[in-house]
Amino acid sequence: MILPDTIRQTLDTLASAPAAQEVVRQSANADASSNTGLIIAFIGLLIFAAHLFTEIFSRKRIPDVLLLMLIGLILGPVFLLVKPEDLGPVASVFTTITLVIILFQSGTELNFNTLLNSIKGTARLTLINFFITTIMVALLGLIMKVDFLTSLMLGAILGGTSSAVVIPLVSQLKISEKGGTILILESAFSDVLCIVFAWAFLQAILSGAMNIGRVIGEILSSFILATVIGIIAAILWSYVLDRVRHVKNSILTTPAFVFIVYGFNEWLGFSGAIAALAFGIGMANIDSMYKSGFIIKRMFKEQPAKLNDTEKQLFSEVVFLLKTFFFVYIGVSIKLDQFMPILIGFGITVVLFALRIPIVMLSVRSKKISIPLEDKMFMSGIVPKGLAAAVLATVPVQKGIEGGETIQNVVFAVILFSIIFTSILVPILESNNAI
Repeated sequence: MILPDTIRQTLDTLASAPAAQEVVRQSANADASSNTGLIIAFIGLLIFAAHLFTEIFSRKRIPDVLLLMLIGLILGPVFLLVKPEDLGPVASVFTTITLVIILFQSGTELNFNTLLNSIKGTARLTLINFFITTIMVALLGLIMKVDFLTSLMLGAILGGTSSAVVIPLVSQLKISEKGGTILILESAFSDVLCIVFAWAFLQAILSGAMNIGRVIGEILSSFILATVIGIIAAILWSYVLDRVRHVKNSILTTPAFVFIVYGFNEWLGFSGAIAALAFGIGMANIDSMYKSGFIIKRMFKEQPAKLNDTEKQLFSEVVFLLKTFFFVYIGVSIKLDQFMPILIGFGITVVLFALRIPIVMLSVRSKKISIPLEDKMFMSGIVPKGLAAAVLATVPVQKGIEGGETIQNVVFAVILFSIIFTSILVPILESNNAI
């Protein structure tokens, strides 16, 4: 019919007119502005919720990171409001930044005396826990008919503990300084073992062979050389810090320098994570190094500057914010529609927590280490997985490894269940110790 065709042409003409296009454009902008406003409002609510969760943690011993992960679960796999793919490559950069800042900030709270008293117990606990975990997970993988090298890589990814969970947890518990330091250092040192061995097994999968000597060399260089570079960087920065403070808006230059130290070590092939930790330890103990006649006293006549209370408070707040968004991201990344990886993750978590008790007893049984029984109980119940495991879990998918998505889903499930187990065990252990 002519009339409907005429009406249709008229409507098309009006829609293509500049005025109509402007109306559509304004409507789209209004929708985008509304969505942006909701996102910003949600971020504000999330930060308020994180402070509330911290208070709940201090009173009920329910880890705040668990509650943050539950928010991520609701936003992601439950209601599908956010997908991990929406963040793109920003996610990997964000997780690395979180790891670096947390390790640096934890290093600023450690002194040399405590480190020397705790290093033996730390080394034994870290190594025994890592290798037993790797071997046991590899055996479980063989039972499930997973390739042996892939199973070893999965075990290496899960061989450590999470600094983002352990450090704030230790600060809230009634645990001795020595026992707490062992747990903090284990969470930092095990990250290096996880990264080095996971990458070694990954390369072996890709090439079909593994160089044992190269793996050992990478571990030694990662620990020793990264530590040396981190300490030297701390010494140099302590003599620059006073001058930098006179520059306007310079309070974040110290974290910026930590990023430089991290990136430089990674570029050299060393552990940027250990370098960040060593940098923090160096800044915390710069006065002791100077007063003890350390080599810096011969090189510099001036008294080195140390971090002041304002800077420490700021770094603590930055860690709080980064940790908040990171664990929401972990919750978003968990896939609830695949039941088998979740079941496997639950089983692995049960095995790892059961193994932790004999591992702790074997690691700190020496009289020279002298850890109270109450501390051993806490050390047996605190086995959360987190940052390093989450980052490494995404690598097999990126490299196109067969079964890479399954590995990622299993690791994310272990992260969730290990934090849930820790949040259940810690209050129980506290109540038993109080009796």
